[in-house]
Amino acid sequence: MNAFSDIDALIRYGARVSLSLARRDGGSVGFMGRDAYPCGTLLDFTVGVPRVFSADAVVMRLYRDDDMSRRELPLMLSDFGDSEDIYSCSVDTCEICLDGSGLFYYDFELTTPLGKVRTNQDGSITDGSPDSRQLLVYPKDYTVPERFAGGMMYQIFPDRFATGGKKYTSREELTFIGRQKRVINPDWETGVPEYAEKPGDALDNNEFFGGSIQGIMDNLDYIKSLGVRTIYLNPIFEAASNHRYDTGDYMKIDPLLGDTDAFRELCAKAKDKDMLVILDGVFGHTGADSVYFNRFGNYPGKGAYQSRRSKYSRWYDFRRWPDDYRCWWGVKILPQTRTSDESFIGYVCGKDDTDGVVGKWLRQGAGGWRLDVADELSDKLLAEVRKSAKRADPEALIIGEVWEDASNKVAYSKRRKYFRGGQLDSVMNYPLKDGVIDYVMSGNKAGLDEVLRTIYPHYPEMVGHVLMNFLGTHDTERILTVLAGVGSERMTNAELAVYRLPDDKRALAENRLRLAWAILCALPGMPCVYYGDERGMEGGRDPFNRMPFVRSETPLTDFYREVGRVRNGNQALLRGDILLPETGDMSQILIVRRYNNDVTAVAANMSDRPWDIETGRRGEVLLSTCVENTAHIVISDNYVTIPPRSVVYIGL
Repeated sequence: MNAFSDIDALIRYGARVSLSLARRDGGSVGFMGRDAYPCGTLLDFTVGVPRVFSADAVVMRLYRDDDMSRRELPLMLSDFGDSEDIYSCSVDTCEICLDGSGLFYYDFELTTPLGKVRTNQDGSITDGSPDSRQLLVYPKDYTVPERFAGGMMYQIFPDRFATGGKKYTSREELTFIGRQKRVINPDWETGVPEYAEKPGDALDNNEFFGGSIQGIMDNLDYIKSLGVRTIYLNPIFEAASNHRYDTGDYMKIDPLLGDTDAFRELCAKAKDKDMLVILDGVFGHTGADSVYFNRFGNYPGKGAYQSRRSKYSRWYDFRRWPDDYRCWWGVKILPQTRTSDESFIGYVCGKDDTDGVVGKWLRQGAGGWRLDVADELSDKLLAEVRKSAKRADPEALIIGEVWEDASNKVAYSKRRKYFRGGQLDSVMNYPLKDGVIDYVMSGNKAGLDEVLRTIYPHYPEMVGHVLMNFLGTHDTERILTVLAGVGSERMTNAELAVYRLPDDKRALAENRLRLAWAILCALPGMPCVYYGDERGMEGGRDPFNRMPFVRSETPLTDFYREVGRVRNGNQALLRGDILLPETGDMSQILIVRRYNNDVTAVAANMSDRPWDIETGRRGEVLLSTCVENTAHIVISDNYVTIPPRSVVYIGL
């Protein structure tokens, strides 16, 4: 006889089912479970129903995302536990897909004498709408480049990293593409980039500090010393502005940086040091001042602005030719491209066995591309970019700029198919950035824990190891400024131009940065250093986050080196599974990485008290950073004591 009078009583009782998922082929589902599988995987779903429920039927409700059609798959009573009945069913991921891939959501419905209830992700029950679990099925032939897995990255804003060759000693004006002027600021040590009176105001962005490809080559040994395996360059192609996101000619290196020969030499020298160079692909818009649009007539030939018969005219969307055209976020110098146009796709990706932009630069030595504003690029262009890249180099890496969970991202009212459509190998991991910063700043792991328990399971397992993980980029405030908590968003540009962190806030920020970087490097993916973060550079919003690279190393630099050394020498950290054991304390998080028999535990303790962790064996401290210099780690045969406000790597 059922002990409950109604469904509400059953829910209030707090009983829950146990949910489990296994692969029939014995393949990995990871420590944390997984929500993404290749087509053709046979999955066994198991539901343990407490006998007190008196359930007489269990059904899996499976929804296909693109049309929300529902399939109901009955589970069979397969076993009996001490206090629960075991129901199970098998699902072939190919049988539920129409085209070899798909995004699904599912939950389980239980029929009881009191009525029907459904399961949430954690096994709790509801008589309303549950928080369904996600299932991503991707093509069975989908792979990502293994050579990038787990490797560290270094991001360079080319104009501000290092000069090489010609040295500028005074302010100069240079002629560029006809009548355009470039102003060289020689004040590398204390110079401040030109800034607008207030954010959003028009700015010429024609002031340069003279960074070059040769300057990068001169610093390859330094970059390598940080443990870096991949160098990511912000745009290097010919453009009017210092940021070069207004591309003038995709087929030419900006002459202030160097030329094709210099780029080829950079890639070769980097490869000799076991590093690869990836480029910034800015295909969602061009410059108004470009060979393609040519609004100002600085290029020879007819651009789309000058003639409707231009071979580039189909690339752009004119509401009223020539002055009223779609542009990126309303910025008139950035006319938006029609990324589904076949002629544009052909130019970028090649056709009839030609390389296009993508293939050309890969054949010059590049190892891959980061795609700017991937959400704004058509599915067709993304797929063709990746195909073109793989033709030129099967091991090329394609990273998309995506700010949210890329497995279920909706952009412009359309669900994107980044992984199930063969479009991307990886994405920028903005959710992780936010989670790590929040945890270090607040001492509460809730946000980070949520990110870790969704992002990694939602992505194909191999994608997790090539995620671009970072704390800051050219699009964000400097991480040191963020961690100082100074509220720079409330400052004017004039105030930011002269503001420098006081000693106490800088010390606090550096301590927090050590903790944050240690946590980031404990996780699957490719940890990325934004140039100068390792030397304690600070700065608010653009352009103050793009100051010239400071020439002096600091103790922070040594810490980055040590983290790189430890990570590169540890297979568990480079490519291992991830487990997040419950700690019972919202200020403490334990990350366990495992690769074969190698196990490394990373404990982060943001509380103000020591934390005793039972290890079951004697561990070895591989790395530690503690806010309080006097704090020390205690190791016994079965326990490790983690000091307050610290991160510790423990080899087990």
